[in-house]
Amino acid sequence: MPARTAASIDATEIARFEAVADRWWDSEGEFRPLHRLNPVRVGFIRDRLCADFDRSPTDPKPLAGLAIADIGCGGGLLCEPMARLGAETTGIDAGAEAVAVARLHAGQAGLTIDYREATAEALAAEGRQFDAVLALEIVEHVADVDAFLGAVAALVRPGGTLIMSTLNRTPKSFGLAILGAEYVLRWVPRGTHDWRKFVRPSELAGGLRRHGIATETMSGMVYNPLAGTWRLSASDLDVNYLLAARKAGEGG
Repeated sequence: MPARTAASIDATEIARFEAVADRWWDSEGEFRPLHRLNPVRVGFIRDRLCADFDRSPTDPKPLAGLAIADIGCGGGLLCEPMARLGAETTGIDAGAEAVAVARLHAGQAGLTIDYREATAEALAAEGRQFDAVLALEIVEHVADVDAFLGAVAALVRPGGTLIMSTLNRTPKSFGLAILGAEYVLRWVPRGTHDWRKFVRPSELAGGLRRHGIATETMSGMVYNPLAGTWRLSASDLDVNYLLAARKAGEGG
């Protein structure tokens, strides 16, 4: 299945990100919000996987031996921290330019990461499965949410973990993520997000359930404009949120 013909692929979204692919690692450019968000995302992933696979988060490489796939990896902002934490990391993206940037940056950093220009559907068709699958800030950009969820669910091995993050479809998210981030603060280019494609937590959990993945926990990610930092919130899922889920089967 060609990288750009899977049911979940939105060619317009891919083209939008390809146009700025060379700026993935510019922490003050179009991807500045992801750079600021990354420490919170990485901490959540590390702690959740350590809990699921009986590891200590204080170990130098707590994810050693775990096979992890990052779906929609972009320039590798999540793949590189996962590799540094010891994981055997695979990153896939439907954008050729993003994959090229990711490979170059990983090579310069001396990291071994298996980057591929591919879709979740294509990887699942190969029969690949992983201890953990990451799909962060991507489901709100796909053309067919159910097809995408089915593909990422198939990539999780029995007993494995799926971690996702996205934007909730609420009036608050329209005000902050669309009006605020795109029009007032101009953190990201206008048109980066379509509020109608935001996914409510109940919709995401329900969609995963249909594909054999049980949601275990959710956490909001809340921005502090005064400090310029993000934090996790157990109660505020109104805008950005993370979800951790597992597939039934052998434990970690």
